[in-house]
Amino acid sequence: MHSATAISFPNIAFIKYWGNRDECLRLPANGSISMNLEGLETHTKVTWDKLRVTSNGLPGIDSLTINGQSITGAGLQRVAAFLDLIRQMAEIKARAAVVSQNNFPAGAGIASSASAFASLALAATKAAGLDLSEVELSCLARRGSGSACRSIPGGFVEWHPGAGDNDSFAVSIAPPEYWPLADCIAVVSAKHKTTGSTQGHALAGSSRLQAARLDDAPRRLDICRRAILSRDLEAFAQIVELDSNLLHAVMMTSNPPLFYWQPATLTVMQAVRTWRAAGLPVCYTIDAGPNVHVITEAVEAARVADLVGSIPGVQKVLVAPVGGPAKLVE
Repeated sequence: MHSATAISFPNIAFIKYWGNRDECLRLPANGSISMNLEGLETHTKVTWDKLRVTSNGLPGIDSLTINGQSITGAGLQRVAAFLDLIRQMAEIKARAAVVSQNNFPAGAGIASSASAFASLALAATKAAGLDLSEVELSCLARRGSGSACRSIPGGFVEWHPGAGDNDSFAVSIAPPEYWPLADCIAVVSAKHKTTGSTQGHALAGSSRLQAARLDDAPRRLDICRRAILSRDLEAFAQIVELDSNLLHAVMMTSNPPLFYWQPATLTVMQAVRTWRAAGLPVCYTIDAGPNVHVITEAVEAARVADLVGSIPGVQKVLVAPVGGPAKLVE
């Protein structure tokens, strides 16, 4: 039996990933830029066991436990398919026991699959005796969940879409301390969304707006990258909110349409724009879910969290500064 444990952070995308050129390899339709979220963690332990066999000597099945609950069905199948990639790389037939815990809501637009597959990739490869580079880990994590590739490097991260399996990966464009921002997440619903991101990506092309969104993506990526590197919050705010609005316009006009916003979602969005007009350094962005990520400077995080928390319909506020890379732990 060989075990390893890893921790990784979810990430919030400023320029969004939505739609795949290749569903199996999860090659994105456009590049994206994000930051990791310190303090929100997925903690995953993987144990490979050669003795996990059935009574007739055939390999047994992998097991998956998330937040103390045994997972079967589609959830286990997705993880087992990902572990098959590692079995192939390591040339092993052992089955794995995967035990994972999140300290934040899963399936609610806070990138739980990103941190889940980033920590799984690191723990499972290490336990299997593999020592992958950051680029190799990012490519592997992408196969489990596209945005997971961005949770492998630290700080502010850009995912290069690439041409194939080996050159579609994420790299850090600035370390966590480069620009001390914070994400004040307005949790308006902690419920698991009815349409997950994997299904949503497959619907992207059914929107007539997706082509226009993709055509403009290189421009938005360039503006966002330059805003981060120059720490220009006004330019950053304008492009991040535009990109978020474009994403949800595509979702709302896909077939069938996806409506993730709730009344409180829109209330927070409108409040953020009012606060920024009054001089507060804030902007919003929303992933595939109802919860609003309110980005601000770290020195303003406590004030912004109080303001966000006072809005009717906001259940709680999670505050996360810029996080580091996925890492192994004892």
